[in-house]
Amino acid sequence: MRNLLLFGLLMAGCLLTASPAWAQQVTPDAVGYIVKTGQTAPDFEMTLTDGSRVRLSSLRGKVVMLQFTASWCGVCRKEMPFIEKDIWQKHKDNQDFALYGIDRDEPLKKVQAFVQQTKITYPMALDPGADIFALYADRKAGITRNVLIDKEGKIALMTRLYNEKEFAALCAKIDELLKK
Repeated sequence: MRNLLLFGLLMAGCLLTASPAWAQQVTPDAVGYIVKTGQTAPDFEMTLTDGSRVRLSSLRGKVVMLQFTASWCGVCRKEMPFIEKDIWQKHKDNQDFALYGIDRDEPLKKVQAFVQQTKITYPMALDPGADIFALYADRKAGITRNVLIDKEGKIALMTRLYNEKEFAALCAKIDELLKK
């Protein structure tokens, strides 16, 4: 009986110290993403600079582009005019498209000033603590990043930093997804 009791305690200890699958760390890829193309995009709710709230899952049926950014990011500042001109101005009136900038861990006033400085007109959301960012990439990974999500809520394309070839591929993929 005593041996059975010891065995039971030992097994209970093993179960309590084992990490559940949902708590295990995901190893980031070479550029810091922890999600993969084809995977359902992690859901979240974001607060925009105008105070309104949007849940990603409420956008199902639309092609959605998330642009992770921050005022201190030089590459972001370089990329944003291209996003504004080549993506937002082209698709902003399309009911099947949504674009949100998500500013990493900066206060509202700083984000509002950043929007004015960069002259962007697409919606910008706040990401206190980089909690939204951390659903998609390692919290310590850098930005700028774009995540393109198809109408079914699956990740279709992810970019890191800015280069003309990758940006052209992003624009082409948006056009392709909007034709479906």
